[in-house]
Amino acid sequence: MLSDMPHFDATAARLHAARRAHELAELQARSANAAQGPERVDVLVIGGGVTGAGIALDAATRGLDVLLVDAHDLAFGTSRWSSKLAHGGLRYLASGHVGIAKRSARERGILMESTAPHLTRTLSQVTPVQDRYPLPVNVLSRLGFLGGDFLRVLAGTSGKTLPRSRTISKKRVRELCPAVETSDLRFGYVNNDGQLVDDARLVTALARTAAGYGARVLTYTRAEEIATDGAGGRVTLTDTLADSTGGDPTSFQVEAGVIVNATGVWAGGMEPQVKIRPSRGTHLVIDADKVGNPTGALTVPVPGHGTRFCFILPEQLGRCYVGITDEDYGTDEIPDVPEVPDSDVRFILDVVNQALAVDLTPDDVLGAFAGLRPLVQFTEDADSSTADLSREHIILRGKDATGADTDVVTVTGGKLTEYRLMAEQTVDVVASILGDSGIHAGPCVTENTPLIGAPGSDAAVGVSTADFAGLPTSLVDRFGFEAPAVVRGATVGRPLETVGTTDSTRDIDVTRAEFEFHVTHEGALTVDDLLDRRTRIGLVDGDRAAAEQTAREILDEVLPTLV
Repeated sequence: MLSDMPHFDATAARLHAARRAHELAELQARSANAAQGPERVDVLVIGGGVTGAGIALDAATRGLDVLLVDAHDLAFGTSRWSSKLAHGGLRYLASGHVGIAKRSARERGILMESTAPHLTRTLSQVTPVQDRYPLPVNVLSRLGFLGGDFLRVLAGTSGKTLPRSRTISKKRVRELCPAVETSDLRFGYVNNDGQLVDDARLVTALARTAAGYGARVLTYTRAEEIATDGAGGRVTLTDTLADSTGGDPTSFQVEAGVIVNATGVWAGGMEPQVKIRPSRGTHLVIDADKVGNPTGALTVPVPGHGTRFCFILPEQLGRCYVGITDEDYGTDEIPDVPEVPDSDVRFILDVVNQALAVDLTPDDVLGAFAGLRPLVQFTEDADSSTADLSREHIILRGKDATGADTDVVTVTGGKLTEYRLMAEQTVDVVASILGDSGIHAGPCVTENTPLIGAPGSDAAVGVSTADFAGLPTSLVDRFGFEAPAVVRGATVGRPLETVGTTDSTRDIDVTRAEFEFHVTHEGALTVDDLLDRRTRIGLVDGDRAAAEQTAREILDEVLPTLV
């Protein structure tokens, strides 16, 4: 029951450089004290993506002592490279993965109606019915949308949140997706799905909410070595921020009752039982003006594939993301930031141009990003394409050289939309292990725990409609009920001034107050944290150049004031 949860502390939900330095110093001092020995926590979670942050929140709300670490920033890996959708699982229904489809639809509803309605919105997905496509393609699209309606009802999601699919007129298709080719357009189908304001913002909200319930969150802290002894484990951690700034990297040790490997596509490097087959998903970034500033997502079938589509997705900052690929990356060394090959750019443009009145070219591509999906490969999947591999997740307990269980639990695979369920199931395993040593966890409560900034969260207490007066809509979209506090607490000059103007004289609709809040509350430590993860300004080189100086100025001004 919610009444059994630990108390949420809004001050503890503030992540910033001074707090990180203090917590690191405490852990380092304990590690160096031979009499006391290293700090011991119930759960040490390695990996600050959506899965790791979700696990930290689940464990903290069950009353466990939690430490979350990542070698880089929050959402540094795959969790910032998604399509920014809270999928209802239509594709998986079409491919026969009914279980994933049902779970995705249910978790989507929880995100949109309970835990993060401030970070999600309803997105109209539009499939134009054009003569250029074979009749079966058009019929299957409509049948798929009807299946989506069934999933939504089965999940218990309100029709007000996600209205049922329907057939729409040629005129309405053009209103939602102005760039669509109309010469052979008959009508269209529209389905409603969930869209995240941003995936990295979801991760940040999860980590901050976990911190508010007592978890410690240390970014730029790499897990170097794990040793287990049958009664938990000992992890050697290194402060990688000191290393990157020219200081001496400091290593120290922490003990944990259970260590959770939530490193996603890198999980196999820590757990040899896991065979990861990465799949590269690429998106292109274009100016929304180029395709008429759509409000709906144009859905275009990939020729020769019954269940694959490319999308033109309306996004923040006046952009659209166009994708997505599903290409086998191979099993070579996995980079921190995957590159986008020219072949992906050509593939995506060739697919979406089939349905457009305009012809998108590589010159229209302002930026691009690729993420590596952590697909779990089973023996029977060895000859399958990554597009056909299951998106199921796995949770398993490690084995030592003798075959005995260790206290390391690995979770990987799965989909962003299912992060909460993956976290719940992982912490169930963790709780079982800890229970054997007399440490008892409460029940899972994350289904009804609002993330910071959501309606019903601590940030919403005492906030009225009047508090939002005069605030930019974009700021409210990104911060929900925290938006008034972002501006009210700003100390930098000209808080509502935007952070830069591009070469095309377009203002970037991120304010100086937001940059400050990212530093004082959301753990941003570097310019890259600000431009690449707390905001998505850095996806476009020209926008990055326009905002970089402001980012440096605010970091230099604000960091020394933190205590």
